[in-house]
Amino acid sequence: MSTRIATTAALILALCTASAAQVTKREYPGIKNFSRVNATVACGGATSPEAVQALKKEGFVSIVNLRTAEEPEANVDVEAAAAATAGIRYFHLPFKSTAPDTAVVDRFLTVVSEPKNQPVFIHCASANRVAALWLIKRVRVDKWKVENAMEEAKAIGLTSEPLRAFALDYLSRK
Repeated sequence: MSTRIATTAALILALCTASAAQVTKREYPGIKNFSRVNATVACGGATSPEAVQALKKEGFVSIVNLRTAEEPEANVDVEAAAAATAGIRYFHLPFKSTAPDTAVVDRFLTVVSEPKNQPVFIHCASANRVAALWLIKRVRVDKWKVENAMEEAKAIGLTSEPLRAFALDYLSRK
């Protein structure tokens, strides 16, 4: 009997861990570090305005840009115009990794959780900020365990220790 319980527990653990690692990477013209998280979300790093039309063709209805306008080659206004031309909702939520703002995280959670904004493409410069905010969303909104959300965030592109620490601190305070 205890062997059956242990086997069942191991299977459940394996399934939970596997569900956190569904991120698929692929080359995407005009998008650095493109990752498909699930049917309603994709993430990436630096994104050219030219990639917006291709995102529309793939069915994305919203773009969330976490880059600040001051970042080199951010092209926020040009990307916003490309989104408007393509008929894609565009949310510019500037998030500084050196000075993370919880108000931006709160707005992010609202935007990406809204069904009318899905499928959504979320990007920054490298996918670090995206992964940190997605980690928060997975735990806070989707009720994932931190360990599973962390595994997925790493697969998306979370390598920054300060952003990881910010995300965990945010989760502990709210």
